[in-house]
Amino acid sequence: MFHKESIQFLKNLKKNNHKEWFEAHRSTYENARNESLALIEKILAHLSEKEAAFGELLPKQCMFRMNRDIRFSKDKSPYKTHFGLVFTPGSKKIGLAGFYLHIEPGASFAGGGIWMPEPEQLAKIRQEIDYNVKEWVGIVEKPAFKKVMGDLDQSNKLSRPPKGYEAEHPAIEYLKLKNFVCGTQIPDTVLSEKALLKETLKAFDTILPMITFLNRAIS
Repeated sequence: MFHKESIQFLKNLKKNNHKEWFEAHRSTYENARNESLALIEKILAHLSEKEAAFGELLPKQCMFRMNRDIRFSKDKSPYKTHFGLVFTPGSKKIGLAGFYLHIEPGASFAGGGIWMPEPEQLAKIRQEIDYNVKEWVGIVEKPAFKKVMGDLDQSNKLSRPPKGYEAEHPAIEYLKLKNFVCGTQIPDTVLSEKALLKETLKAFDTILPMITFLNRAIS
């Protein structure tokens, strides 16, 4: 859970996104960062029971930096206004599917998958779905999955079947996808309660079979 001061810090940062304000409130940020790391430790303990590779991760490896990369952006605001926590076997730099927790007042969510995989990875995922249609559909269309996560993200979805696949393919709508991610919203009222961990783990456990399927394909 996060103290209310930490959540308020993110709200205030949106209105004061510049170095002078941030440095004046650095102690509040450090407290919030420590709360994030404590939450990460609990999540890693849970995930490591599901897959040993998560037990090898350090909490600091699972937290995105607060500083934005503004080199190629018109928006020169130096800081992100959210905390991004990512849990990927072998660290977030490996390029595998993983879990993600986004903490931002009014826009928090828990979910995961793989966003815009490289062409070679995408081809492998599509092939795995093609070879194991029943298994894939059984995961992402399972009532418990749909109840928590809804549908997979449709961003950048192809309008026509990808090369090598027929329009009549039983999983064609999934084969058209270029992202394989999903998420569920987390209300602000939960951010400062112990229920935050419970809701996060519920979301992660729900999509674990999808993560396992995707990483099997990629690996």
